[in-house]
Amino acid sequence: MSEYRQITTEAGTFDAVGAGPPGGQPVLLLHGFPQAAVAWEHQVEVLGHAGLHAVAFDQRGYSPSVRPDDVADYQVDALVGDVLAVADALGWAEFDLVGHDWGAVVAWHTAAAHPDRLRTLTAVSTPHPSALAAALSGDEDQRLRSQHIPVLKERSAERRLLADNAAALRQVFEYRIPQSAVDEYVSRLAEPGALTAALNWFRAERWNVAPDPVTVPTMYVWGGEDVAIGSTAALSCGNWVNGLYRFELVEDASHWVPQEAPDLVAGLLLDHLR
Repeated sequence: MSEYRQITTEAGTFDAVGAGPPGGQPVLLLHGFPQAAVAWEHQVEVLGHAGLHAVAFDQRGYSPSVRPDDVADYQVDALVGDVLAVADALGWAEFDLVGHDWGAVVAWHTAAAHPDRLRTLTAVSTPHPSALAAALSGDEDQRLRSQHIPVLKERSAERRLLADNAAALRQVFEYRIPQSAVDEYVSRLAEPGALTAALNWFRAERWNVAPDPVTVPTMYVWGGEDVAIGSTAALSCGNWVNGLYRFELVEDASHWVPQEAPDLVAGLLLDHLR
């Protein structure tokens, strides 16, 4: 069974969920918007049961103790710094890194900037940022799929997402994951300052620079029914991996692959990490 824990760094204390023996192969998992570390709870338990030491943490803005007010504090370099700080606090010189959605963005940047720290990379749903940028530049379908991004940066986004019992925020999940999970995410983001912190990831995007191609062994997992990421970006992802690369298509899954197909994703991770 997974257990809840706290990981203290210079930036503050991150809430986390973990499982597995302390001496097991270390695996760090990063959630995306608008979720939390518990999105990976099933995979954390499976990996832990298999003898790996798996930890997922609530990232900057999602952990109440690490929720700065300044938008600039949510630049991707700070988020990458949190990943390394958490790994250091856990005593991990090298580890496997897994990310979904925004967590995948952070994972791509970490792999590009610090390949010496990673054994492998797994990105779910969101491809290498350069693959997505290229698709946005030349593919009308991807531009349509990404129309929600500017809306999430608007000053009125918090009010609109939380209105009517957070109806708009709930619709983000497309009714593809359990209602109990949606209720938990909504409850967390309804706390004072929480949704603003989560949206600041998008608002700080203007300072982010696309990462270099990655060289660590990489697996990219994409749901064939993902409404946010189209096939142009997904199928070109490997162009930004200068190393062993594995692409996995989950045909009937949407953007929320880890919770739509938890056993399948756990199996893919076990295979890739070993």
